[in-house]
Amino acid sequence: MNFIPEETAAVGCYQISCPTLPLAIYREIAAHLRQVQAVEVDLEPQISQKFDYLQSQVGSLWIYCGEATALQERKRINQILAFYQNRYGAFSLTHGNLN
Repeated sequence: MNFIPEETAAVGCYQISCPTLPLAIYREIAAHLRQVQAVEVDLEPQISQKFDYLQSQVGSLWIYCGEATALQERKRINQILAFYQNRYGAFSLTHGNLN
């Protein structure tokens, strides 16, 4: 599965979320993605006002792909995300806008 498009070099940001994914796993994913050149990653905190033990402490993970993000790096991002999705369950993906 391709989470981010590989066929384009367009600048873009992508929001990945999984409501039950633990904080440690979000951090692990972010650490792996930060090893990919020309990619920036940011964790967005959970904004829910209601506490739930089953809900993640992280709201989502943002991936920023710049102009310098080559095809090989985009493929690597998709490989990393596919690994974690296969292990921990489906992710929700949203293509965001750069502010």
